[in-house]
This record gives sequence, structure tokens and C-alpha cells, in this order.
Amino acid sequence: MPTLTDSYPYLPLVSIADLWWTRGVALASEEHFGQILVTGPPGSGKSTLIGQLGGWPEEGYIDLTLNGWWRARSLALRPRELHLGLPFVGQRKALSLFDVTWMEQWRALQLDENRILLPPPKRHFFSAEWRHRFVFEFLLPPPQAIVADRTERARLGTHPIDRLIDPEQIAAQVRLYAQVALHFHRGGMIVHLRERADDPPLRIDDHGTTEPHLP
Repeated sequence: MPTLTDSYPYLPLVSIADLWWTRGVALASEEHFGQILVTGPPGSGKSTLIGQLGGWPEEGYIDLTLNGWWRARSLALRPRELHLGLPFVGQRKALSLFDVTWMEQWRALQLDENRILLPPPKRHFFSAEWRHRFVFEFLLPPPQAIVADRTERARLGTHPIDRLIDPEQIAAQVRLYAQVALHFHRGGMIVHLRERADDPPLRIDDHGTTEPHLP
């Protein structure tokens, strides 16, 4: 099965040298437990990772087109699982990847990165350093792994989204989250990627840049 690096060659991924372990999960040595937000496409293992970490059990949602989403009260409870509302060309409202509109029109929808809002940089001593307040852990298994997991999960009937499992659609979902991860990284956010909850995190080494220093 392809690795994360094989699946997304446009993401220059490197290992994180210094790690610490909690509840069997590897984290970057400078990463604080209370910074973690876990995201990824449906069926990627977000709930599994949050369960291992002993994080907040309820799912959260943020609309990345809303100014100030980084101040949302739901983000105060960390670690937690997070779904993203994403902007698409020609769509007035942000869509999650389980919205009916995205599920029906996904082949024609293109991510509109220009409408993804990111926290402002720290401008003076007393302003908040929003870009370093969170660590976004993107779970990006190879699409065929998600297909297998969701097919097994469908037998339990616990997730309505599993009534339709389309490998091409799942591959598109993973590509979208990989695109958002790269956009976050280039915008100065702290981004880690991993295939599975048990895997050590990787970081993006884009054009020789280094990972932002964590507070």
C-alpha cells in the first residue's frame, strides 16, 4: 500500500526528530497537549486518535471562510476532533465533505483557497499569537485504506455516510485535506500529518523552510 509520501508527492514531508509519547501517541517535543486539533476526511481515524489521546469526545466544526474562526468557543476544548467547512468556486457558503451539495457535485467543485481565512500574525507584544496557538494534526491515510475501513464500518451501520462508498470520491476528499494542510503550512500555521493514529507525525518541509517555533 502506498505511503503518505507516495500518495502526495507535492507535499515535501520529513520526519520530526524530537518526539514525546503520551497514551501511546507520538507528538512533537515542543507540541503542547492542549494545542492539538485533529482533522481529516471522513473515515480517516480522527475519533480513534482523539480517543487514544483522551481528548474532548464531541466533534467540532469550523467554517474557514468566517473571519475570526480561530476565536470560536469550540476550539477552547482541546484536543478535539474537527470538521472543516471549505470554500469552493461558485458556492456562496462553505461546505463540509459530508454536505449533500458536496456529495452530489464533488466532481465539478474546486477548492477556492483565496477564501480560506487564516489568523493574523502577531503584530505587537500584547497581541495573541493565533498562528501558534493550535497544532493541526491532519490524518491522511491512503484512500484505499479509508475505503477498507469504511467498508468494514458500514457493516455496523453506525455512520450514515457509509451508505455510499465511492473510492474516487474518497480519494478526492483526501486530496482536498492535503491541499488545505499545505495552505495552512504556507500561511504560517503549525501543521503535522500522519497516516494513522499510531504513526509518528510528519511535517511539511516546503522549499527548505523550517517548522514554526512552538511557544
